[in-house]
Amino acid sequence: MNNSMMKNTLMEALGMEVITAEATKVKIRMPVDHRTHQPMGFLHGGASVALAESAASIGAFLNIDPDHQQVFGIEINANHIKGARNGHVEGTATPAHIGKNTMVWEIQIVNEVGELLCVSRCTVGVVPLKK
Repeated sequence: MNNSMMKNTLMEALGMEVITAEATKVKIRMPVDHRTHQPMGFLHGGASVALAESAASIGAFLNIDPDHQQVFGIEINANHIKGARNGHVEGTATPAHIGKNTMVWEIQIVNEVGELLCVSRCTVGVVPLKK
């Protein structure tokens, strides 16, 4: 998965950059700026959730046969622990379960000094590709 695949996507709009994309770990970096702020000037919880689901979805995609399957987010939750006003955040997704029909990914989002900002879990469905 390369960053050129992000063209014209939510990931591009929020300034996300894929750092690592492997079947067992995905890292994405995202700026904390005007694109990702809520009105009070802090990182928007929805931006964190978008980062988490993006990382989980990329990881899930790397565990399927894209000629025959596709992945879609089914459920996501997030616990927002600490805020951020600027800089960058990094989300790291690792699989808790890789199944035939579903996957569960755990995502931790940290700030530039490694402080935990958000913990998320995303369930991803694996469906046959319709031809």
